[in-house]
Amino acid sequence: MTDWKRPGDPLVIGGKRLLSRLFLGTGRFPSPAVLQQALAASGSEVVTFAVRRVNLDEVEDDSVLQHFADRELTYLPNTSGAANADEAVRIAMLARAAGLGSWIKVEISANSRTLLPDPVETLKATERLVKEGFTVLPYTSDDPILCKRLEEAGASAVMPGGAPIGTGLGILNPYNIGLIAEEAGVPIIVDAGIGSAVDVVQALELGASGILVNTPVAKAQDPAAMAAAMRMAVEAGRLAYLAGRIPKKRYASASSMEEGVSKPTIQAAGTKDNPAYAGAAPAAGAGLPAAAAERGV
Repeated sequence: MTDWKRPGDPLVIGGKRLLSRLFLGTGRFPSPAVLQQALAASGSEVVTFAVRRVNLDEVEDDSVLQHFADRELTYLPNTSGAANADEAVRIAMLARAAGLGSWIKVEISANSRTLLPDPVETLKATERLVKEGFTVLPYTSDDPILCKRLEEAGASAVMPGGAPIGTGLGILNPYNIGLIAEEAGVPIIVDAGIGSAVDVVQALELGASGILVNTPVAKAQDPAAMAAAMRMAVEAGRLAYLAGRIPKKRYASASSMEEGVSKPTIQAAGTKDNPAYAGAAPAAGAGLPAAAAERGV
């Protein structure tokens, strides 16, 4: 698949160059072995995990992180479980102090049923963490104005949801995702709601810079196969976006051009250019105008 990867088209976030545009979550896999297989199949260079799942006192021996010890990965710990900006900032500080790096995905949900992000607290946390020197990737709703505000607050990338977490509903508002990507000055990583490879292709074709998936891979019947499908979908969607799709139209248009195509004609009779018909008398009412007949049409 890398044959089509265009040189000079890396994903750059916070100054870090990534060849893969697919971020992988690490929760809900049936076993660590299956997670390893899916990670290898995905080609992902960025993995995300909830800080609350990590043993911050013994990070090196943690049951989650020990499975990544032999890979060169960028950790994207997230603040899942935080209910406000204060909690998110505290979690981020603990993660950095434990050696998990300075990348942080701000994830603040105020409703346990929908898990939709709290826009006000997310913006507050982003502003504070940027000032603390973090590379901040806030998970947010697909609101174009809010996404722009997060970018202006210093987010290194913005992560709008396609649909609520874990629903697999796909991209509910493609217009908004397209508008967000069009207006963005930082990478847009579509997060949450992705259900299958077709959703991934759509997001990339809309202009998203990348995708973060977890549940559709972890809960697939064959997680490694789905991870490979997601990888190929990201590459296909990105190529299609760069290639440029045709505009949509209301009515049909023929794929063959009309210019230069020969048309059925009525042979003029009795002219020097039509010897086969020379001498034949034209039928009553038939024939072409004299000028056309002289041109041999």
